[in-house]
Amino acid sequence: MNPLSTKKIKEIRLSERPRELLSVRGKENLRLEEILALLIGSGIPNRSAIDLSTDILRSIDFDLAKLGRFNQYDFMKFKGIGQAKSSLLVAALELGRRRLEFASQQRIQMISCSNDAFRILYPQLADLSHEEFWFLHLNRGNRLMKMERLSIGGVSGTSVDVRLVIKSALEQRSSSLILAHNHPSGNLQASQSDRQMTQKIREAAALFDIQIADHLIVGQESYFSFADAGWL
Repeated sequence: MNPLSTKKIKEIRLSERPRELLSVRGKENLRLEEILALLIGSGIPNRSAIDLSTDILRSIDFDLAKLGRFNQYDFMKFKGIGQAKSSLLVAALELGRRRLEFASQQRIQMISCSNDAFRILYPQLADLSHEEFWFLHLNRGNRLMKMERLSIGGVSGTSVDVRLVIKSALEQRSSSLILAHNHPSGNLQASQSDRQMTQKIREAAALFDIQIADHLIVGQESYFSFADAGWL
């Protein structure tokens, strides 16, 4: 056999063995499809794990933000990805999200601007395919005491019970709150109902000397701040 042909075959075989690639190249030098293939583990007849991971990544134009929103059923749409593989993939994505959440909370304890709040809330809200409403409890020194999810909604909205917001703030003895919800569409424009709801919470909180420091609308990569816009 031609030595060049033999070398090419060995390279092809290595490219379809992501575990060996990890040892040879190191994690930093693996391509996205090779990292995903490590999690998939094995392929199916005539389709390697690399092939399966490439199918998934091509379907989302190699956009990791979109991948972060995948659930088990999204992965199982691809031939060769069953319940076991999809569970492992979702768990890996969740582990990455929690690492980002942990790092942001460890790094940021005092919130001095809207971007500080965004970096804390981003891991919770950015990759969701539905709306959720969260808020941050702050003490008098603007230090984060607790973050809390109040409600889970659908694609286009979520309900907010003002009484539950105030009840929680009183229980935590919060001096101020930062409200937040996400827009899965990526549109960061505040709706009229967003503004009305914010004002309603603000008025109720003021009765107990609790300040609404900000309200963030979180998108996949950026955010809108009511405080920065001069609406609070």
